[in-house]
Amino acid sequence: MRSKVNTLGSPTKDIESLLAPQPGNAPPSLSDQAYKAIEELLVTAELAPGSIWSEPALSKLTGFGRTPIREALQRLTSDHLVVPLRRHGFRITEVQVEEQLLVLEARRELERLVSVFAAKRASASERETHFQVAQQLRKAGHNHDTLLYLRLHFALKRFTASSARNPFIASALSPLHALSRRFFYVHRDRFGDLTEVAGVHANLSEAIGRGDEQSAATSCDAMTTYAIEFTRRIVLE
Repeated sequence: MRSKVNTLGSPTKDIESLLAPQPGNAPPSLSDQAYKAIEELLVTAELAPGSIWSEPALSKLTGFGRTPIREALQRLTSDHLVVPLRRHGFRITEVQVEEQLLVLEARRELERLVSVFAAKRASASERETHFQVAQQLRKAGHNHDTLLYLRLHFALKRFTASSARNPFIASALSPLHALSRRFFYVHRDRFGDLTEVAGVHANLSEAIGRGDEQSAATSCDAMTTYAIEFTRRIVLE
């Protein structure tokens, strides 16, 4: 069964084809599909933070059966995106600045590892994709297209983690990316100069494309520093 959800946060079709999983991977299970569909609704705040949902309601919304929904919610509980309520379904967790700073603290080290490993281990076609997406990121920044930037950025995160050839680090980063994606989506109107932030991420993508491990590490740290400064700026507003 396919989801009824219109995944607003998914990349545009040309980029989606670039960042698609490599042929030969096993097709996602219904549980995986349900997880992706609900996660998309969460990180784009279609399921409002603080709201309460039942399994039947989510089943009706997404088109998936109760078992895939239940399994997806168990994973999303571990990802800190939902909280189970006794006899009352699930509550969508709130978006909190303090939590985001802790997420970024963890991401800084893991992202650096992924970036260096991707620069070292990515295939020729993956390197070319990093260059192409870097161009798209700069274009999104120049056009002040915040939604496209966010779509590109987090689709590229998954692709880079795959290019690093370490599924354990990728698994550790996945829920952190989901929390960060939701945070930045909710606060997307506060980005200011999108050219700057898009350029920071494009620099990292290009460093990986060149296979420059040192530059990848430096660019990754610059990316995380920007994210931390943005998050702290929200506290002061």
